[in-house]
Amino acid sequence: MTTSSTAATGRMEARRAARGSVMQGAARAGFTARGVIYLLVGVLALQIAFGDGKRQADRGGALAALADKPFGSVVLWALGIGLVGMTLWRLSEVVFGAVGPDGGKATKRLLSATRCVFYAFVAFSVLSFAVGTGNGGSSDKQSKDVTARVLEWPGGQWLVGIAGVGVAVAGVWIAVQAVRRSFHDKMKLGQMSRRVRKLVDVTGVGGGAARGVLFTAAGAFAVRAAVDYEPKKAKGLDDTLRSFADTPLGPWLLVLVAAGLVLFGVFSFAMARWRRV
Repeated sequence: MTTSSTAATGRMEARRAARGSVMQGAARAGFTARGVIYLLVGVLALQIAFGDGKRQADRGGALAALADKPFGSVVLWALGIGLVGMTLWRLSEVVFGAVGPDGGKATKRLLSATRCVFYAFVAFSVLSFAVGTGNGGSSDKQSKDVTARVLEWPGGQWLVGIAGVGVAVAGVWIAVQAVRRSFHDKMKLGQMSRRVRKLVDVTGVGGGAARGVLFTAAGAFAVRAAVDYEPKKAKGLDDTLRSFADTPLGPWLLVLVAAGLVLFGVFSFAMARWRRV
């Protein structure tokens, strides 16, 4: 056997392993973990909307809420491990390409790389919380601190502004893709009953739209912080959610977005079951 054929065989085996049962299980565990976090954040935001919110509606608040429950530490470890699985699956997409005819395109690999880095950070924060070396962190404080540091860099105002525009544009893209039901391309629709498919559409469209609105608002606040050169105007997840209650619609807009995040949590569970990976 030649060296080239040996290398080709090795690549095929690696690709097969990347799409094998172990990696599929890792991806599905990751979607489940993501669903739990979004579900909890949505519930916390609903509590804030109805005047009974005692925790921040962000990842730190969700982790703290879990830690207070029986077997909370076990659940935290399970979430962290699930998110590590998501990270590894996204990394496999970077190396071998995603599922689908255009999964090997550079743009798809770049998107997978971005998601890989994001989930690696989230997994690290959850596992740090589980071992007691992290407190989950306030998304609002983190956002303001990062913005303040970047603004001090040469060209920092432009960097924050560009990042804000990027997040806002990503939010619009997420919402549009959800409304267009582009997630159908990634789901095993043939294995769903009519009732399940309807549930997936409702949670996918409603949850994705709410998530997109949230990203767009957070990006807009970052742009405002850059333009005004005021880091305090940057908002994390909790502050962004609370800002919806300050609109003319009052707390009802926050209720809609919070309910959408709950729907996205449920949609993530559906992705764990029926997504093609």
